[in-house]
Amino acid sequence: MENNKLQNGLRRRGRAGRILVYVLLTIWALIVLFPFYWMILSSLKTQTAYDTEQMLGTPRYFILDPSFESYGKAFSDEHTPLGSYMLNTLVFTLLTTGLMMLIIIPAAYAFARMNFRGKNLLFGLFLSLMMIPGELVIITNFVTVKTLGLTDGPMGSTVRLFLGLILPSATSVFYIYLLKENFEQVPEELYKAAKVDGTSDLKYLLKVMLPISRPTIVTILILKIIECWNAYVWPRLITEEEKHYLISSGIQAIREQSARSNVPGMMAAVVVVSLPLIVLFLIFRDKIMAGVSRGGTKG
Repeated sequence: MENNKLQNGLRRRGRAGRILVYVLLTIWALIVLFPFYWMILSSLKTQTAYDTEQMLGTPRYFILDPSFESYGKAFSDEHTPLGSYMLNTLVFTLLTTGLMMLIIIPAAYAFARMNFRGKNLLFGLFLSLMMIPGELVIITNFVTVKTLGLTDGPMGSTVRLFLGLILPSATSVFYIYLLKENFEQVPEELYKAAKVDGTSDLKYLLKVMLPISRPTIVTILILKIIECWNAYVWPRLITEEEKHYLISSGIQAIREQSARSNVPGMMAAVVVVSLPLIVLFLIFRDKIMAGVSRGGTKG
């Protein structure tokens, strides 16, 4: 009898604990998601409605008559061409991500499977670069790119500017490390058997290593796409012509020109810019989690 009472009491405590956890998580989720909700809500208001709310000091948290006028203006305004900014960013993102994958995959494979003199020392030097903040080398990169004529300006070309944008971001020590750890999880006996059969390292990499490491590769791709899409400091530093702005610099230009007078338009632009990344993450979230967990676990 006493055991039954004890078990019932433990069940009630466990149930109450779970309810408390769910309540706290719900409250935290509402706090985190509210800025996104307010951003979308503001973008669906007309300029007149927003100005009226600000004048009366009574913001509306729900609207029954949403307006998409601000979204149309975000793409049609000739002074802030959001479509052009997004196209520039898309080209920059695809070229940078593709070039980086061509560099880090062979590098990670070499550190994981190939034996050469000084490999451990070289890899240690690579890892030591992770300790250096990017802000410390940005001036050096700028001077180098400026000397090579790869910055923006009246005499600069679009191709040379994109080279200046892409080259400093074309590799990543962290992604090499993550992919190397994943490659090392593949049994070495499989590699030796492939070499006995006369398989080249390139064929083994393409036919065996890449398919096995697909979750990690997809994770790296998505994280790099997000990084490029959100890049601000470096593009802002070397880009002068507004027609060459990436989306981050474009949003800043929109904010400087119209945010104080057209907050719904600014919010609409931010929603349009954020939506591709949100959709991308929701589609591949399981692969991202699986890739990160596999890359960080050996055995």
